[in-house]
Amino acid sequence: MRSKQIAYTPDVVWEAIFLLVILKIPIVYLCFVVYWAIKAEPKPFEPALKTAPLGVDPRPGRSRSGPRRPRRGPHGAPSRTYPRTARAAARTPAG
Repeated sequence: MRSKQIAYTPDVVWEAIFLLVILKIPIVYLCFVVYWAIKAEPKPFEPALKTAPLGVDPRPGRSRSGPRRPRRGPHGAPSRTYPRTARAAARTPAG
């Protein structure tokens, strides 16, 4: 009796190469980026070459006149539309 032989066709070989080698490239790249980020030293801040001029407020006529009223309810819903009613006091048992 003859044993069954396994035939490695070119399609099977290229599939194995693709799975075992080509798909590992993104993983190697990720490891390189993480290693580079860990080993990198921060650069010192560079001073500004030109300072920003301090001039007039770019929004003229926009001044605040007192505190703002708080928003009512979630998402600024309008206030109540019904009047409040007085609640009756709870009675305590006599005794």
